Amino acid sequence: MAKERQIIEIPEFLTVRELATLISASPIEVMKQLISNGMMKTINDQIDYDTAAIVVEEMGYEAQPVIEVVEEALDDEKLPAWKRLYANEDPKNLERRPPVVTILGHVDHGKTSLLDVIRKTQVAEGEAGGITQAIGAYQVTHNGRKITFLDTPGHAAFAAMRARGAQGADVAVLVVAADDGVMATTKEAIAHARASNVPIVVALNKIDKRNANPEKVKQELSDVDLTPDEWGGTTMVIPVSAREKKGIDDLLEAILMTADEAQIYANPKGRTAGTVLEAELDKSRGAIVTLLVQNGTLRLGDVVLAGVAEGRIRAMFDENGKSIKEASPSTPVQVMGMSGMPTAGDLFTTYKNEREAREILDERKQAHALATVKGPRNLSMEDLLKQFEAGVVKELRLILKADVQGSLEPIVNSLSDLKVEGLGTKILHAETGNITENDVNLAISSQAIVIGFKVEADNAARRLAESNGVEIRTYSVIYQLIDDVEKALKGLLEPVYEDKVIGIAQVLKTFKVPKYGKIAGCSVRDGEARRNAKARVKRGSVYILENATVGSIRRETEDVREVRAGFECGIGLDGFEDFRPGDLIEFTVRERVN
Repeated sequence: MAKERQIIEIPEFLTVRELATLISASPIEVMKQLISNGMMKTINDQIDYDTAAIVVEEMGYEAQPVIEVVEEALDDEKLPAWKRLYANEDPKNLERRPPVVTILGHVDHGKTSLLDVIRKTQVAEGEAGGITQAIGAYQVTHNGRKITFLDTPGHAAFAAMRARGAQGADVAVLVVAADDGVMATTKEAIAHARASNVPIVVALNKIDKRNANPEKVKQELSDVDLTPDEWGGTTMVIPVSAREKKGIDDLLEAILMTADEAQIYANPKGRTAGTVLEAELDKSRGAIVTLLVQNGTLRLGDVVLAGVAEGRIRAMFDENGKSIKEASPSTPVQVMGMSGMPTAGDLFTTYKNEREAREILDERKQAHALATVKGPRNLSMEDLLKQFEAGVVKELRLILKADVQGSLEPIVNSLSDLKVEGLGTKILHAETGNITENDVNLAISSQAIVIGFKVEADNAARRLAESNGVEIRTYSVIYQLIDDVEKALKGLLEPVYEDKVIGIAQVLKTFKVPKYGKIAGCSVRDGEARRNAKARVKRGSVYILENATVGSIRRETEDVREVRAGFECGIGLDGFEDFRPGDLIEFTVRERVN
């Protein structure tokens, strides 16, 4: 049987490198196939089954899905990154791990104050003075259970991390001031958390202030689809006061309850992997990198590869600056020994030895060079259409900015009403004001288009968009904006395919060939017998075989790709040998008819 028709079993999610290993190909070749289909991916980027199947088919194999051990989690197309880290682990080896929490919200609503209070009230007195602020994360214990907090408040950093394909947090705590309510930046934070598929717990801060109006703020939260659970919704809204240290235990309990519902697991004995939180260069100690372990156990002496930096861990410290020898899942640690400076948001993994890690590093550098030559990934409407046809995009995702609220509301309503045969738009974020870096970061991480109405993109946003191939479209007339989006939706219609018969061969006799099994000696009566087509066998008026893979076509002693009408050949079909003289073999290809 010819190698190019070998069946490849593909999981729902895998990295580009894992796919290359499955088909015994160079990762660079896989990268080229992805680029030709409009997708810019690096060696360690995750791709889904549909994307991998396209590559596999184009490289001459046949793709089949494989059932994963965490089957129920893989049904979600927005599968969080941490679940992908253990997706191939045996469920018997999975254990609950501490949730990792990020703090989001408006700049003056008390994010940093809340983090400080949690740290000081929950960390043991003897350790509180020795906390290393630069580590960027710390752990607290509540009712005997640990919670890891990322000490990097602000959705700008959160968005930048997501734009690099990482997701360090399991739960987002949205801080909203009871005297101020839901602001524009609050809505931005909500958009980023939702785009990450991260559950949200609301910390209703500053309830001690005289002008606090919790009921008004709860109504504002309901207006942005964060309806409090006490109002019949699903969002836990916890009144707190960072200044008076009230409600902290209730907030921690809400975080743990949310984490339990999200089913956060890891295999402490599995492949070690996680996310880079920070990196800095110390003149005397070299690169100091903060890592968040998300699966497996990181140990002193492990060889780590993160982004374009690798090395053997020579020293490891916890958040208190104490030297440690190992770190379990959800533990933040500082490490020494990296050869370079990885970027916040890079995924890290461990390898058996430095030689293996350097081989992967060389592949990444080649892939990066290739991506640089090809230019930034393109997120234009036209290229999103190509991705839709490849099964990657199922909706048109938009980030909308307008000059005033009076313009924003009718545009949102009009876009929300747009439907083309069941397909529609998904507005990830809509707000007044100019287009900023945060908007572009959200577009990068969510495969979205940025649309502006009577607004401009600031210089930083323009530079970021250009370097990442994000399309920014601005309009001054509403109907032109709506018309363009409707045209794009029409381009996203599900194509219709039909099987077209391109050739018919009649079986004259059968014979055995040691390498190929039972072969049908045929005469091609019409069209052509083609190697890369599908085949069906017709006996009399009944089809006895459908959608078969053509294993081989031979003319005399040579394998050929096609044989035209009027010639004879030997035909082998994968998994089928019940040929009889008189059978007709029809060769078909799927063609788009709309």
